Amino acid sequence: MSFQPLRLGSAPPEDVRMTFRSFGGPTVAFTFGGLSFLTDPTFDEPGDYPIGDRKLTKTAPPAGPPEAADVVLLSHDQHPDNLDRAGRRVALAAPLVLSTPTAAARLGDPVRGLAPWETIELHVGVRVTAVPAQHGPDGSEPLVGPVTGFVLAAAAEPTVYVSGDNASLRVVREIADRFPSIAVAVLFGGAARTPLVGDANLTLSGAGMAEAARILGVETVIPAHVDSWSHFTEGIDDVRAAFEAAGLTHLLK
Repeated sequence: MSFQPLRLGSAPPEDVRMTFRSFGGPTVAFTFGGLSFLTDPTFDEPGDYPIGDRKLTKTAPPAGPPEAADVVLLSHDQHPDNLDRAGRRVALAAPLVLSTPTAAARLGDPVRGLAPWETIELHVGVRVTAVPAQHGPDGSEPLVGPVTGFVLAAAAEPTVYVSGDNASLRVVREIADRFPSIAVAVLFGGAARTPLVGDANLTLSGAGMAEAARILGVETVIPAHVDSWSHFTEGIDDVRAAFEAAGLTHLLK
């Protein structure tokens, strides 16, 4: 499936620079090509959130009130630590949400589902490509559902990779092969674990994030998905320690 270019805004001014702001969990706001982007919006307060016959526990409030965006990059909609009630309202109020085809079918407009390696070009010259993400060990997709990452490219902008909930370095290598000039990586970590897949990680550990940064050859890493939920077994201190051990502390922002 292909889409017509989305007419969002006008050409970006030349003096626009990328900025990043973390709200906790997987939620990061940033500017790119004159547009505002928001990843996996989660703005609910702490508490227990059901998921089937289980629950996930949020341990900290968001680091600010909900923030509107031109484009929401939603890695998946089926888990409350990636899209909660307040986040859903933010997403569905945006001009455009990019996600998986199954999320688009469940959520409806303005969500557009992209298959792996499919690209949508926005009117301002920003190209967003959906890239694979593996939310757990090999063979876990029937249990956890489909997930996507994103690569953003535009003239005179550093190429940006948003990993989504990915636990596979093999997937990272595939993305690096296709996009050898990624400069900035928003990497979801936390070494998330639930009984659904036993002792396996559902997202990258700190060491995995450092190795992903090395594979991608990036200049900057924005850590995400490393706080605010009890099933994250690692936090930002673990990420910093792993990057220090790998000699990559200078990449962390």
